[in-house]
Amino acid sequence: MTKFKDSTVGKVLLGAASMINPTLGSVLKGVTSPQEAIAQISKSDASQEDKIKLQQLIYDQQNKEIEAITSRWKADSMSDSWLSKNVRPLILVWCIVIFSLAGILDSIESIPFHINDTWNDTFEKVMMAVVLAYFGGRTTEKATSLFKK
Repeated sequence: MTKFKDSTVGKVLLGAASMINPTLGSVLKGVTSPQEAIAQISKSDASQEDKIKLQQLIYDQQNKEIEAITSRWKADSMSDSWLSKNVRPLILVWCIVIFSLAGILDSIESIPFHINDTWNDTFEKVMMAVVLAYFGGRTTEKATSLFKK
């Protein structure tokens, strides 16, 4: 996973922060996420105007990245390839099946199967990301098509 300072949002934010207010630029050097950056900006001694500019910049950049992901998903759904059209639903179904199967096996006491807490937490996060990405992406696609009509 890319470090925040190396991501597009991080580079834009750190560069803009240093230009808008050098103090804010130094405050943001150690942040690891956009949410943490917004929290640090809010706590800083910078002027309210500078804080608003940087927070708006973060939101704008995040929206651009989300729109780019949505456009890639739209391109996949327009493709002639069966796999590219169905990869998101297949991953969703796979995650639900594996998560359900592991839960059932873990709950039957006569079967010596136990999910380690670390794996349970990791799979829960993966499952949440897949479900949110799938349904969030579908909702965005549907909303976009409705607004265009």
